[in-house]
Parts: sequence; structure tokens; C-alpha cells
Amino acid sequence: MDEKGLGKRLQEMRKTAGYTQQQLCQAANLSFSTLTKIERGAIKAPSIFTIASIAKALNMGLDQLLGATNQTNSKTKETRSGVKFIFFDVNGCLVRFYHRAFAQIARDYGVPPDLVEMAFLHYNSDACRGILSLNDLNSVIAKRLNIPSLDWQKYYLSAVESMPGMSEVVTWSSQNYQIGLLTNIMPGLLNELKKSKIIPDLDYDVIIDSSETGLIKPEPAIFELAQAKTGLPPDKVMLVDDTRENIAQAESMGWHVMWFDYARPDESVELVKMALDMITATGVEKNAFSRQAGSQEFAQIR
Repeated sequence: MDEKGLGKRLQEMRKTAGYTQQQLCQAANLSFSTLTKIERGAIKAPSIFTIASIAKALNMGLDQLLGATNQTNSKTKETRSGVKFIFFDVNGCLVRFYHRAFAQIARDYGVPPDLVEMAFLHYNSDACRGILSLNDLNSVIAKRLNIPSLDWQKYYLSAVESMPGMSEVVTWSSQNYQIGLLTNIMPGLLNELKKSKIIPDLDYDVIIDSSETGLIKPEPAIFELAQAKTGLPPDKVMLVDDTRENIAQAESMGWHVMWFDYARPDESVELVKMALDMITATGVEKNAFSRQAGSQEFAQIR
């Protein structure tokens, strides 16, 4: 790997992770001048300890970071189980802890948190279908809670955070497979998550945003739409999702599935990596992690 290739790779991964140069310097305990010189390719042989610090700050392995420069962006690659296209869910899979917004609303307005969550759940489906705009949602929830006003987008974005390890998985997958997002989400929030780098801002092959389609998971129609967009047969498609009902519907259509346990993100990330051939499963057949997740094979691992 030459210095310019390494510098370009580091710059790409820094931007994908949502770091400015100054932020990465702070996270990796580097001087600003060192990082800028590495990214320009001005340092012929950066210290391996420096690169390791950068890799750790970017939440990826050293080998992956150093080897990624020579990877080809092959959109025809298949997993060992035959998957060519991976759909990722967003809430509960790529991001987590958005329910903290309920607790903050409860504190700010002096409303019991269970009432806040029930009000949200009452209107969530209509908002995810795009029937309610965010302004409409704010109005009806404020009325239900008897509070003067509400800005759900502000509370959501202040509470939500990237799921540890999943940005690396999605970015790597985008370089090796066709990937997409298949998400139940309220109008405009997906773009905000991408713009703020909470999820990787990549050139996804397919995006199925429930608020734009008027369909939500686990309805068969949204999976049929997603299937048609891939242009692939069902046995070439995988869904990574945290909701068992969604997993069950995708599996019934012949998709490969991975259940993501957001309560155990480290374990879930490792299993997803195994299924996508990012890492090798020791003593375990990889196919056991890909198809029928949430069934006996996956339950035994939990």
C-alpha cells in the first residue's frame, strides 16, 4: 500500500464515520499536522501505532483498514449462502436509544413517561406511513399530552446515536455487495440521520423509506416492493432487522434473514459480520447465521 492510497482511504473512512480532522485527532490522540500529512500522502511510512490509533478511533480493525485500499468494489459478490443484496433496518439496527427522547420529553413537560410513550405509539404508524407530517405529529401528541407544543425531530435527533460497529459493517458491505435501507421511519428523519452521519451517508442501491411509500413493515407489500427494486430472486436477498415480525415476513418470502438484538449489539454485530463473510466463524457454519435467524440456530447462540 502506498502513502497516497493509505491517505485517501483514511480520508474516506473519516468522512464516512462523520469525523472532522480535528475530531479524529482528538479521538485518536494525534496532532492535527500528523493527520493532515497522512491524508495528503506526505508521510511515506506512518507509524503502525499511529495507524492503529486511527483504526481504533474509526471502530475498525487494523487489517481491514490497511487491506481496504486494495479491495475492489464488486457489486457481484455473493456470500457463501448466496446473498447478493443486503437490506438494513435503521431504528434498532443502525441506530439505538431513540426511546431516551421519551424520557426527556417527560422531564421537560412534567408528564409521566408511560403517557409520552403511549401517545407516540398511538400515532407512530400513521407518521411512518407519511399520513401525518412531523408538524401534524407534533400537534396531535401535544394535544394528547396537554402540553403547549412539541418538536419530535429535535428530541429524536438529540437522543439517537449510531449502533456501535454497524457503520463499519454497512460501509464494508457497500464495497462488496449491493445494499439498501428498508425502514419504518417518519418523514424527513432518514435524510437527517444521513446528513448528520449518524448512519453512513452512502450511495445506497435501494432505499425503501416507509414515509415515502405509504407502506410499513411487516406488511407484505413493502417487502414485495423492496424485492422488485433489487431485481434479484428472493434467495439472493438478506434483511438485517431487530423486529421478529419483520424477520418472519421476510423469511416467508424466501429471503435470508438476520435478527439484530439491539440489547446485545456486540454479539449481533459479530454475527452479522460472519453472515456477510467479513470475519470467519470458528467452528460454526456461516449459513447457520444467515437464513432463518430467530429460529432454533440463532436462539441457541443467544
